[in-house]
Amino acid sequence: MNSKTMLFAATLILLACLVQPAQGYAGAKEWNFKVYLGDSAIGHHRFRLDKQDGYTKLTTEADFKVRFLFITAYRYQHVNTETWQGDCLQEIRSHTDANGRVQQVHGERESDGFRIDLPERREPIAGCVKTFAYWDAGILQEDALLNPQTGELAPVTVELVAEEKVKVRGAEVPAKKYRLMTNDLSLDVWYSNDSEWLALESTTRDGRTLRYELI
Repeated sequence: MNSKTMLFAATLILLACLVQPAQGYAGAKEWNFKVYLGDSAIGHHRFRLDKQDGYTKLTTEADFKVRFLFITAYRYQHVNTETWQGDCLQEIRSHTDANGRVQQVHGERESDGFRIDLPERREPIAGCVKTFAYWDAGILQEDALLNPQTGELAPVTVELVAEEKVKVRGAEVPAKKYRLMTNDLSLDVWYSNDSEWLALESTTRDGRTLRYELI
């Protein structure tokens, strides 16, 4: 893998993992995103939320291929299942294959807190644990969120960048643009005046634009 592909991969891995259930819906809800790198479609990212007996279950699946001269230069596959009660994570299981590098994470709530089981350690996390959210504007109030691929609790900084219009399914709508930053990632997320998630975009470390388009 060349240096440009490695830089892109670092951003792609983080974007693919940063998701959390939306609150305030009944029954099942699905999102299907087409993912672009520049003008090229590189794959999809699908989410499904189900509510049952007071719990919310998130199932997410991503599959990306970055091609160069008809050759797959980078392949990313991610499957993640999360169980929530209210706003707090109860259990998570994820499997990721990032161009041959496999990572697995399992975590669940116990009597003394939430525990993450990783190959090299078992790590406790105090309090109510949340993974990253885009369509739940409540994420903008958090200062640390769990990365489902690595099992690490990442410090987060969020700032309001601008109030502007953004194109959603061919129509220009008013929106608030926020910038979400971790130690390894900076991305822009747009919300409507009713706090509905409208768009997402990030610049990879080698200067290319990565975006999710809802279909």
